[in-house]
Amino acid sequence: MSTQSPSSERYRELLARQLAGRPDRGPEWLEAYRVAAVQRLDQLEMPERRQEAWRYTSIEPLLQPELEPVSEPEVPPTLAEIEALLLPETEGIRLVLVNGRYAPGLSNLSRAGSAEVQSLGEALRARGGEAARLLGSLAGPGDHAFGALNAALAQDGALVRIPRDVSAEHPIEVLHLAVPSKGGQVAQPRHLVIVEPGARAVLVERFLALGSPLYFNNLVCEVLVGQSAQLIHQRLQAESPNALHLSQLHIRLEEGSQYRGLTVALGAAWSRTELKVRFGAPGGECLLDGLYMAGDRQLVDVHLDVDHAVPGCASRTRFRGILDGQGRAVLDGRVLVRKHAQKTNAHLSNANLMLSRGAEIDTKPQLEIFADDVQCGHGTTVGQLDPDALFYLRARGLGETEARRMLSLGFAAEVLDCVSVAGLRDQAVALLEQRLDCSPRARAEEVE
Repeated sequence: MSTQSPSSERYRELLARQLAGRPDRGPEWLEAYRVAAVQRLDQLEMPERRQEAWRYTSIEPLLQPELEPVSEPEVPPTLAEIEALLLPETEGIRLVLVNGRYAPGLSNLSRAGSAEVQSLGEALRARGGEAARLLGSLAGPGDHAFGALNAALAQDGALVRIPRDVSAEHPIEVLHLAVPSKGGQVAQPRHLVIVEPGARAVLVERFLALGSPLYFNNLVCEVLVGQSAQLIHQRLQAESPNALHLSQLHIRLEEGSQYRGLTVALGAAWSRTELKVRFGAPGGECLLDGLYMAGDRQLVDVHLDVDHAVPGCASRTRFRGILDGQGRAVLDGRVLVRKHAQKTNAHLSNANLMLSRGAEIDTKPQLEIFADDVQCGHGTTVGQLDPDALFYLRARGLGETEARRMLSLGFAAEVLDCVSVAGLRDQAVALLEQRLDCSPRARAEEVE
């Protein structure tokens, strides 16, 4: 057993308090899974910079004493209050979590049709089914302490199942909404997404807040894409400027399946997204796109782990970052091609635009190749706005702020144009424009 640090003791105290307050322990298999997670947490050290996966990212913001177990919001939001946040494309299939808990009054599952979309907590309280029993099949009891904490404490989230050969007619949305409560809070949402063989679906995830509350969203999402199935998974993280956000996505692809994931990270004071992809059979394809922006006192971390364990699969990973003020970003990307994974096609790229001298990026794309019949490549760029392009736009009457804004949006367009849900794309563009308009340089020019 490892020596416990004060930071790990704090989360163990939180764990003990929350476990003691659970009214229903659930079925035996679920309780056994939680017990394994508690034991796993007891064996793990808290992430720290001596660990390679956390070399560039400190967890100090996650150790704030204000953080407590999630509680009921002081004033629960009404549908009218969040109406302006809703996407028209997902009006009929929308599952809302408020502070990590299912909010049936804000959700609408009327057009789910053959798709199964429900609260994971309700499914578990109903003693689950075969779908719920897949919980933990990809994530296990936790890769690190926060994953184990989620496995031990997760009470709610989303269960999405697309039956065999069904094409979901409408996009399905899971909306994470944070609202003020007493003090800071630690939410532990959990998702299980199952796309059965031959099925097709579009899944939208958004992380939003009312006001600027302090909270820690510690999410684990498991995605299983069956034979010849396809999932388009598009995520927008626009958390409160005081928020802390950790997402762990575990994705498994079967023969001939396709996963197209897109992540836009614009919010939170501290955020980390971990994408772990495993190919379970030949013929799978995984396309990952991402855009992040970090401004003053903001850290955005993206950790990628793509494991080509079988032959004949393809992955393409493309992330773009915009950094301003004193913002920091991390991209740690690893593509592993194992010995017998011949005919692998894998590419990883990361491009970063630095809008200020005080910004910082740590980018580390990696290829580990143990097969000899592959097509693989990786690359990264870090640069500033092209002065010739700035001059061109200013010579045609644009001010410097507008010219910089236009070029920055053009840089982001390669990723944002991949957003297939129009309302989501419009919201992401509007949020990015707002962030650019609030940049230190833009504010200084307004004063002048």
